Formats: sequence, structure tokens, C-alpha cells
Amino acid sequence: MTTARAAVFLDRDGTINADTHYVRRPEDVVLLPGAAAAIARLNAARLPVIVVSNQSGIGRGMFTLRDYERVRARLGALLAAEGAHVDATYICPHAPGAPGCECRKPGTKLFQQAARDHGIALDRSWYVGDRWRDVAPAAALGGHGILVPGPDTSPDDVEQARATMTVAPTLGAAVDEILADVPLPTPPPVN
Repeated sequence: MTTARAAVFLDRDGTINADTHYVRRPEDVVLLPGAAAAIARLNAARLPVIVVSNQSGIGRGMFTLRDYERVRARLGALLAAEGAHVDATYICPHAPGAPGCECRKPGTKLFQQAARDHGIALDRSWYVGDRWRDVAPAAALGGHGILVPGPDTSPDDVEQARATMTVAPTLGAAVDEILADVPLPTPPPVN
């Protein structure tokens, strides 16, 4: 019997990399200061890092799934160059209001899929992003939400997060909060 483990769900644009409003090209990917180091700390603590991202530019016809994959690969390469990695990525490719879409955040479908795929306890996990829609799934799933406001975060999002969750100034500060709650991994026994 395996026990479900906690994970850290991160938004991508505005949380890990600069949000240039529809990141379409690999050369547009710029890591936010300290983001790779923060993710590397989660990796060292053996917490799965899972990106869940709304990518409505695909549904709006602004870029293709292939373009998205090239951007994802570039992000992965930039993180790897700084000793960090993302364990899995889930995206909603639909435009807002697309008929039949259940995966767009703040919906919980992608988080539930990740939980099934990776043995994640959603109620023990953290949900981190720069918009209310990124952290709202924490309330729906019984987890811990941490808003990291950026230039595009509305004052209403900040107010709402302050009332029910945590607000951190940077991803690094959010990781401080997470790691304060997580026991450090036990090193393997030495024979």
C-alpha cells in the first residue's frame, strides 16, 4: 500500500517565468529572479513540483500546441541549468468559456488528474500562483494556497487571498512557508 504524498502545484506564467501575455516563443521565456533556486529547494525536499497552467492562447489561435511544447522545453532547460526541474505539467488549452471545458483554473480537473497520475494527496498539497484562480483550487481541494502577487495580480486577488490563504512576496518566500511545514527527507541509511 502506498501513501499519497503532498506536492507543490505551481502556476507557470507570472510565477516561474515572466508573464509576457501569451508566451509563444522559446526566446521569450525569462525565469523570474530566484524561481529556479526556489524550485531546486522543493526538489531537494523531494516534494513533487507540478505545473498547472491555463494556456488559452492555444484555444484563441494565438499559438499552437507545438509552440507551447517548445516553450515548455525551453523553460525546462533554463531550470535544469540552475539545478531545478518540474516533475509534470498539465495545461488547459481552452479559451475562457469554451463549451465543455472543465480543466480551466480555478477548476480542479487537472489537479485531480495529477493526483491520480502521481499519487498526490490534494488536501496536503500547496497551490502557488500569481492570480486568485491559481490558488482557489486549494480551498476546493482542502489544500494550502499561497498567492505570490506580480505586476498583473489584481488588488481583489490579493485581498481575497489575504482573507483565506497566505500571500508571499516571492516564490522563494512561498517555498520558505512550504518547507517550514514539511519534514526534511530522511537520508538513506549508511551501511
